[in-house]
Amino acid sequence: MRQVKHVMSTRALSIHMGSEAATRIADKGWSANLFGLLLGASGGPKWFILAQLDRLLFGDFLLRSDKPLTTLGSSIGSWRNTCLATSDPAAAIERLEQGYLYQKYDSEKPSIHEVSEVSCNILDQMLGDDGRLHVVEHPRIRTHIVTARGRGPSASTSTPVLASGMGVAALGNTVSRKLLKHHFQRVVFYSGQQPDEELALTDFHTHFSPLRENNLAQSLHASGAIPFVLTGERDIPNAPAGQYWDGGIIDYHFDLRQLHCERLTLYPHFRAGVTPGWFDKFLPWRKGALHEAQKLVLLCPSEEFVATLPQGKIPDRSDFTRMKPEERIGYWEQCVDASKALAEEFAALIEGSDPLAGVTVYR
Repeated sequence: MRQVKHVMSTRALSIHMGSEAATRIADKGWSANLFGLLLGASGGPKWFILAQLDRLLFGDFLLRSDKPLTTLGSSIGSWRNTCLATSDPAAAIERLEQGYLYQKYDSEKPSIHEVSEVSCNILDQMLGDDGRLHVVEHPRIRTHIVTARGRGPSASTSTPVLASGMGVAALGNTVSRKLLKHHFQRVVFYSGQQPDEELALTDFHTHFSPLRENNLAQSLHASGAIPFVLTGERDIPNAPAGQYWDGGIIDYHFDLRQLHCERLTLYPHFRAGVTPGWFDKFLPWRKGALHEAQKLVLLCPSEEFVATLPQGKIPDRSDFTRMKPEERIGYWEQCVDASKALAEEFAALIEGSDPLAGVTVYR
């Protein structure tokens, strides 16, 4: 694998492309019609570092296309991507930002029920009055929301039983990622008449369930329902009966080898690397190889930019326990403001004369 880095013209934004993506963009420029798939990763508050870039992508760049676009996301990635299918994507992203940024709790250590109630309120705020209808009936944006349906002990809401199931799942995952299928099933909720056939997702006995107005909010809540932190969702309409958890358990950053889109894949991400499933975070050898994804375009903050942030890192879930609410909110506000640099540099790149300026290409 050989990396070719063009003359650097940006600092905050880091762009990584497969060779085929680079060839097409060098030939056609940054045309939104080149992209057929938008990926959204799990990561909770990490998404704040993409907040301003999302505004540009969802409110301008991706709206320049007249071709169908499939979105595939887990957890916060599914929440973000769903905004694209609303009547005003930029406004929906802003509502999501405001709701997530200023979430507050009555107790210092909120219960899973209180966290879930706040999360559902954030989703209601994000979707607005007509968001559900727009998402499920959008003529061009084909929304796909990833959840993980528990099996055996992993389907329990009893903390001791669930803990035993998660422990066994984690242990099996160290041997083989394939063993997760005994503990979780991937269930993808899709809009439109049928799921995108290019999303093979042949592992984990994937089940595709139709997305409707009566299950959109539940699907989104389940997709971000971290076990022991949120309640999850049980028996979602139009889907197999059972307990639904965070889609990131199976698809934290996604196994890029499972995706076979004919057009390019756009992936606004938190870093220049992918970890397929949540349990793989603890397995250094289980990292995805960007150079194997020849049609991938990954946008992320550069390491140099991250080092300049107030905490020297992007936001994450540990901020809830490390900081007082006022301190956490102030820090997140600073990161959202700093993220404007990523949007500005991307805007300059797509309108500039060299579409590969500053891009790292994997040959």
